[in-house]
Amino acid sequence: MTLYCNGQRASVDDLAGALTNYGHFTSLQVRGGAVQGLDLHLQRLQEGTEALFGTALDAAQVQAWMQHALHAEEMRDAALRVTVFSRAFDFRQPLRPVAVDVLVAVAPPVSMPATARRVRSVVYQRELPHLKHVGTFALFEQRRRALQDGFDDAVFVTDDGQVSEGSTWNIAFLHDDQVVWPQAPALRGTHERLLQAGFAAAQQQVRPVALAELDRFSGAIACNSAGVWPIEAIDGVTFTRSEMFCQWARGSLEAAPWQPLGVITGAG
Repeated sequence: MTLYCNGQRASVDDLAGALTNYGHFTSLQVRGGAVQGLDLHLQRLQEGTEALFGTALDAAQVQAWMQHALHAEEMRDAALRVTVFSRAFDFRQPLRPVAVDVLVAVAPPVSMPATARRVRSVVYQRELPHLKHVGTFALFEQRRRALQDGFDDAVFVTDDGQVSEGSTWNIAFLHDDQVVWPQAPALRGTHERLLQAGFAAAQQQVRPVALAELDRFSGAIACNSAGVWPIEAIDGVTFTRSEMFCQWARGSLEAAPWQPLGVITGAG
């Protein structure tokens, strides 16, 4: 992984400034210098910056820095993580206006294998679930505990028993031929939105999904920027059509346009 801050190779001072652990980010896959849902990633960064810092983010500048980092590394296929933070942020004066910094991490590309996963449910909800903020400790710890107990990952459930999201992924269910998305508070992922667009011709529903009703569904899939994969089971409930559902989802994603990083989008 190579790091760039505000368009320059990151220095020790840059990285030290990021240790405050106050900020937000987006992760994306680049293929051939292009990204699926690039406008959605930039919109996420703009909304997070407004929410956490009360300031506007120049999406075109961020996109240019992303392109510069790829060019400097001579990579057209890569995994990028773009983090917005501020070296000037002072937790003792959190309302003081500060300029934001943009950290672009460049790494080899990642593709999630379509291996079926067995997950367990856990009652948990992230802080500010609608934001992709840097507070990821609990997410990784919940996954670690699930692995220790023989599962592949964890899916989160609200206090009143509603399914929300996975540790680092969104989830969708299949009921007959209808796609059902949980309505509980969660981070609305870019791939979730791309899949919803790809499933436009099918029946879709966004509604509360209770843990107690999972046996009504025939399939389940997980998705994030690294791809889509089938959910074999949640707790003791097995889904028989998850593999088919996953193939359908992957096929629908093929229709999502790839937006070149070198062409400025209309985000913001």
